[in-house]
Amino acid sequence: MTTTAPLGADAPAGTATPSPGGHDSSGRTARRRTGGGLLFVLPFLVVFALFLVWPVLHGLWMSFTDSSLAIRDTTFVGFDNYAEAFGDPDVWSSLGNTAFFTAVSCVPLVLGALAMALLVHSGLAGQWVWRLAFFAPYLLPVTVVTLIWTWLYQPDLGLGNQFLTTIGLEPVGWLSDESVTMWAIAALTVWWTVGFNFLLYLSALQSLPSTYDEAAALDGAGAWRRLWSVTLPQLRRTTVLVAMLQVLASLKVFDQIYILTKGGPNASTRPILEYVYDVGFTGYRLGYASAISYLFFAIVIIVSVAQLRFFRRED
Repeated sequence: MTTTAPLGADAPAGTATPSPGGHDSSGRTARRRTGGGLLFVLPFLVVFALFLVWPVLHGLWMSFTDSSLAIRDTTFVGFDNYAEAFGDPDVWSSLGNTAFFTAVSCVPLVLGALAMALLVHSGLAGQWVWRLAFFAPYLLPVTVVTLIWTWLYQPDLGLGNQFLTTIGLEPVGWLSDESVTMWAIAALTVWWTVGFNFLLYLSALQSLPSTYDEAAALDGAGAWRRLWSVTLPQLRRTTVLVAMLQVLASLKVFDQIYILTKGGPNASTRPILEYVYDVGFTGYRLGYASAISYLFFAIVIIVSVAQLRFFRRED
């Protein structure tokens, strides 16, 4: 007589047993887990859609209309706003100011942060003081930073002109001379934000293995040779990250310039984001401001992709 083993009695451990109705119980378990996961993610998805996806799509639609804060009715104008933006000299001058600020601020923000991190990592005495001094300005709000530097840039009582007078130079109109003001704002920005890049470099230095440096020292390499041939090549990926983040941050400059000079003198320091603000909320032309902002968004994307491709090719 042949006996039949109970269903699933000889099944290997961990194998799902089919239910009497022919359905796989593991499939129902996976669906329940997926449903539970979606419930946890749902609040984030709702907030993400309301405060990012919808504003982006609505702003894109506005860029094709003559939407205004002064008039409730809007009319679809197609690419007229974009065509006007390409022919607007204020758009190009603002883009030029933004590009110039990015160029003069990114180099010291990257190289200065690297030098500061190397200085602290070298075992300098009083390291907690140096770390605090380098990183503390980054914690200050922009209003406090601009207030401090407004005092420093005062034409008569400011520390900057007092120092120049002491060494026998003429006072400078830090916030009134068109040839100087953007450099003054870049100096403020470097002092304020270099601490973040310093922290990234310091973390990278502390995570580097010491074996390569010790081997180079045993081979007779000096401190500078070890720096150029051993340490800096290992920091390449950190430098790429810092450079990319810094370029994007500098392109989006707005706060310190708006508070300090409001784009002056004679719009010589007005960045593109301030021009978007002026057009949309001072000139009430929301549709045109949206078109300019999306053109700038396209420029940021192009710059980001170009940076990424360049650094990948170098690797």
